[in-house]
Amino acid sequence: MRGRAFMHAGAVTALVRDHLDNIERGSPAGDAEPLTPRELEVVKLVAEGRTSDEIAELLSISRKTVDRHRANVLDKLGMRNRVDVTRYAIRRGLVMP
Repeated sequence: MRGRAFMHAGAVTALVRDHLDNIERGSPAGDAEPLTPRELEVVKLVAEGRTSDEIAELLSISRKTVDRHRANVLDKLGMRNRVDVTRYAIRRGLVMP
């Protein structure tokens, strides 16, 4: 109302937490992409809700290879689950929210 910017407290908290998580992982904004092109493909498909079997078929690789790529992604990015990977994909512009 006063012409000033406003941000809900919950949004501020989420942004600060995300920023601190990036610093902890050693990946502040602007760093080079830590993932390989194939890992990025897997991230995109995971974020689209594909199963490991579907990803394996689409990429013509084994399910075990998909699971290894997924584990590498989680390890490299310091993430725990599919939700974290989906958020990453959205932030990187790999998928639209």
